[in-house]
Amino acid sequence: MRKIFNIGLIGCGHIAETYFRAHKYFNNFKIIKCADINKKAAEKCAKTYKIESASVNEILKDEKIQIILNLTIPTSHYSVAKRSLLNGKHVYSEKPLAVEFKDGLELVKIARRKKLFIGNAPDTFLGGGNQKARQLLDKKIIGKIKFGTAIFAFPGIQSYHPNPEPWFKKKGGGPVIDMGPYYLTALVNLLGPAKFVTSICNYNTKKRIIGIGPKKGKKIKVECPTTYFSTIRFETGTTIRLTLSFDVISHLRNHIELYGEKGSMIVPDPNMFGGSVLLSTKLGSKWKNFKTNKMVLGKINIRTQSSRANESPTNANYRGVGLAEMIYSIQNKKKPRCNGNLSLHVLNIIDGIHKSAKDGKKFHIKTQCEKPKFFTNKDINSIIK
Repeated sequence: MRKIFNIGLIGCGHIAETYFRAHKYFNNFKIIKCADINKKAAEKCAKTYKIESASVNEILKDEKIQIILNLTIPTSHYSVAKRSLLNGKHVYSEKPLAVEFKDGLELVKIARRKKLFIGNAPDTFLGGGNQKARQLLDKKIIGKIKFGTAIFAFPGIQSYHPNPEPWFKKKGGGPVIDMGPYYLTALVNLLGPAKFVTSICNYNTKKRIIGIGPKKGKKIKVECPTTYFSTIRFETGTTIRLTLSFDVISHLRNHIELYGEKGSMIVPDPNMFGGSVLLSTKLGSKWKNFKTNKMVLGKINIRTQSSRANESPTNANYRGVGLAEMIYSIQNKKKPRCNGNLSLHVLNIIDGIHKSAKDGKKFHIKTQCEKPKFFTNKDINSIIK
């Protein structure tokens, strides 16, 4: 009989509803308690989802809970994850692993020492879009990847988040911490580990206006750069030009483009689970469209629009699959795909982007990680209902 892992959720903010919805897709976990620094937020969450509200300490000490789901703001990821590990709990956190590289490294070392699992979002690279691209790349259809581009740009998190202040703070703020993990994790899944990075940045506005919620219309101070231009060299020799920005009203390129010796590929938005992979292997020919809407983790499953941009009736959204896959890995003594080494490597690249933009020097990546294994239908079917 399959064991159901009990989850203690810490951080009842904007993303929490997404993980509660994951219950209906996956077969190996159940959220039984929630906590938040804002007691009213925890109580509201508990009432909505018919679970128990508790303090952080009560959740960490609860012997019925095997895993802590850490959905706090980025600057709290390290402290909550560390406390969870030291209390003997496996931990799965929202991205990034930590704000500071040294803190992420410490978390991975603690988990290894205590023989606990530490997992981390994003898990969107496990969706149909990125996995279909991975499948085609593994078949060498466009040959060795020479270079490529990746762009994330939108007006800023203040446009859809009711409490966007942390994302504009000097520590833990900016588009690299916020959206970089989606693009960097997807690129590592496709290309393998990175070797070095160079970067520049722009400070474009001093204030932002909150566009939603009780604080709508309030001006907030911007303490961090809001646009970064980075060049990343991977161990394979591939070079990627990455743009991450909170300063663009609209554009049509929230995707990854890869240029190989035999052709070109467009990989769908790595913030999404689905989307079409486009392939061209002949000059002037039509792009071949590999649709993913019939793949297990590519099917459109959002029926109503939420305040989150990636949760609309046109999208596939299976956030929580990384947590479910980690639980399966714990049970079967395997290495999870959303593992600590991968998350630490991504954090190392993020650290490099920030430091290179500050001092103007090339930043060499210190860490290594394995390219995650392809996510087969057999693997997926073992964790879905």
